[in-house]
Amino acid sequence: MITAFSRTILLYLLIVVGMRLMGKRQIGELEPSELVLTMMISDLASVPMQDFGIPLLAGFIPILTLLALSLFLSQLSLHNLRFRKLMCGSPTILIRNGQIQQSAMRKNRFTLDELLEELREQGYSNLQDIKYAILENSGQLSVFPWTAQQPPTTQQMGLNIQDDVTLPMVLINDGRVITKNLTACGRDIHWLQKQLTQEKISSPQEVFLLTLDEQGSVFCVKKEAAS
Repeated sequence: MITAFSRTILLYLLIVVGMRLMGKRQIGELEPSELVLTMMISDLASVPMQDFGIPLLAGFIPILTLLALSLFLSQLSLHNLRFRKLMCGSPTILIRNGQIQQSAMRKNRFTLDELLEELREQGYSNLQDIKYAILENSGQLSVFPWTAQQPPTTQQMGLNIQDDVTLPMVLINDGRVITKNLTACGRDIHWLQKQLTQEKISSPQEVFLLTLDEQGSVFCVKKEAAS
C-alpha cells in the first residue's frame, strides 16, 4: 500500500512539473505535438502505477525523455519558422471576404455543420455577417464580422471618455499578506496596518480580500463569520 502511494505521488509530481514546462494551455488550445505528448505521458505514467514489478525508473526515464524532447523542439520552433510550420501547422482561412473557402474546408475536413455550430457559439447565426473566419492551429475558430455588424466603439461614436481601467494588486488574500505585491506597490506593512485601522480591522487575518489599484483606491472585503 505504501509503495503504491509513494509511486503515485512521485509520478504525479513529475507529470505536474512537465505540464508546467509546457506552459499555460487549456486542453482545447494544445498544439498537435503537445496533445500527443500529453497522451503519451499519461500512458507511460499509468503502467508503473499499476504494475509494481516494473521499476519506477522505467517510468521516469521515458517521461523525462519526452519532456526534454518537447523542450528541445519548442526552442527549435522559436528560431526556425519552417520547422514551426511543420510541427504546428498554419492557420487556415475558411471564410474570406464573406465567401466560404470550400477547398480549405475539405482540406481540413471541416464540415459545414461544424462551421455553423462554431459561428452560433460565438453569437452569429447568419453567414452573411462574417467577413473572415480563421481556423487556428489549436482548432479554435477566430471570427471577424463585417464592420457594420460590429458594436460601435467610443471612438467611432465620437465620445471622449477617459480611460479609467486599472489593474488592482492583491495585498491580502484570505488573511495572508502578499509581501511581494505590497513592495511592488511601494507600500509597507505600516501603511497596510493604517488601512486596516481605517476599516476597523485589527489584523490581516480578519480580511478575506484587500486590493490596491493604480489610482490608489483600496478595496477591502472582511471575512464572514464561520457558521
